[in-house]
Amino acid sequence: MSSATPTTRRLPLAGALRLGRPSDIWFKPALSVVAAVAPPNLTLLALGRLDLAMYTMAGSLCALYGHNRPYPARARTLARVVLGMTGGLAVALLAASLTTNAVALVTVGALMAAVQKALCDATRVGPPANVVLTFISSASLFAPQTLGQIPGHVGLTLLAGAWAWLVGMAPGLLRPYGPERRATAQALNATAAYADTRGAGEGHARARTAAAAVQAAWQSLLATGARTDRTRRALEHLVVRAEVALAAPADADPERLRGWARELRGTGRVPRVAGADDELLGVDAERAVPHRPLWHRLGPLAPLAARTALGCALAGYASLALGVGRPYWALVTAASLYQANITLTWSRGVQRVVGNLLGVLVFAAVVPLAHLHPAVLVLSCLVLNFGAEALIGRNYWLGSVCVTPMALLITEFARTQDSGQLITERVLDTLIGALVGFAAAIVVTDRRAGDRIEHALAAVERAREEAARLLAEPHPAPRALETARRILSAALAELRATADAASGEWWQRALPQERVVLAEQTGHRTLAATVRRQGPHSWDGTRTTEDVRP
Repeated sequence: MSSATPTTRRLPLAGALRLGRPSDIWFKPALSVVAAVAPPNLTLLALGRLDLAMYTMAGSLCALYGHNRPYPARARTLARVVLGMTGGLAVALLAASLTTNAVALVTVGALMAAVQKALCDATRVGPPANVVLTFISSASLFAPQTLGQIPGHVGLTLLAGAWAWLVGMAPGLLRPYGPERRATAQALNATAAYADTRGAGEGHARARTAAAAVQAAWQSLLATGARTDRTRRALEHLVVRAEVALAAPADADPERLRGWARELRGTGRVPRVAGADDELLGVDAERAVPHRPLWHRLGPLAPLAARTALGCALAGYASLALGVGRPYWALVTAASLYQANITLTWSRGVQRVVGNLLGVLVFAAVVPLAHLHPAVLVLSCLVLNFGAEALIGRNYWLGSVCVTPMALLITEFARTQDSGQLITERVLDTLIGALVGFAAAIVVTDRRAGDRIEHALAAVERAREEAARLLAEPHPAPRALETARRILSAALAELRATADAASGEWWQRALPQERVVLAEQTGHRTLAATVRRQGPHSWDGTRTTEDVRP
């Protein structure tokens, strides 16, 4: 029985600023956003209409999304992002054309930010999530607008969004299975590192990394829905090898796993491994299960949406009270903070403030050059676009060093402005948004985090008992055993994610950490027993001579 005593967590500072390793595909979103932004902006430059660049930028920035998704899923994701971006812009422009009351506009912006946050988290759209959508819609609320101008401006966004869709899909012509191959290789390498430990010593930390990589690989392969083919089938067999190594590290061959990962680089052949199709029966069963309706996924996000709405509104109001001319910057700063729990929200706040303060210094250095000619202004924005996406994977604050001056330069597209005033207002809005936004996160707590752990523990126990029941049978059906193994594996991954999110939440009853650890230990032992019961091919995975073309 867990204690009902409220607990608090220490808030990290130096750790929030620590640089990580760059993403394996850091250059893809960086090049994509340049390719998406450059043609529309250069066209407007040639026509002498850079004042319209905000509307084309809205569509072009959609090219930032979906780079880890398989191309069939990426096509759907990018289309939804373009429609969401266009819809948010249209609502903002309509509000701007109907009223100039700043309090009303901030209120609309805060509500839109909450909706964007909830939808992006519920659909797991991936980075940059709601922040870009909120930046565009909030800035548009304060752009002078008439009803007659809205169709043309929305049309520009749709046109640029269609171009961004093409840019995002273009690499699929050369590497149609690139995202799936990359995710599978990462899973193989991560489980090889865990297998090196034989499950002892520092194996616990590596196990969590490997579990996350395997889960990401399955999400990539299953994102295409019922659509599968020979190549994806071969990749699924490889992920099963990684999953089996995760369940029974002492039985795995790390070098073989790394060898398969190396062969997945580039556009070479996909290695095939020995194994019966029975091992994919559970995958087929999972693929056939319908997704949970959107409204079911939105329910647990209610506290996060409330935090976003309250924090953004209060930040905007505070900015107005202090006489800052662009309250949407405070609103966007608050919207960018909110993560899965308060501890992560604090870390994002530290990163945002440090990145923005350094970013205004970069703007102060760049803006005299950008004022020389509109072409230099456009090229400066392109360079900063590239830098932001190239660096943000290492840490959010590092990317913000480029995002901040780029956002400030975008305001110069319509007309040259006083640089000192821009810098002062941006610094004030950053501090206001971070302080007020974090205060709102403390006020609106997620008291249901503990309940979600209880549900996750119950799901693991049910899945473990079903797997144990099948193991007790003399001859369990292969499909039932594989399905039980996959359900237990997914339940354990969900338990770990839920526990991690809840551990960073404030003002809640003490978490049942011992029960979580015990459930994970017994669950993984059951997984290992299931793997061994399925036969030698489940963990040996010897190579065959047959390969699959990409």
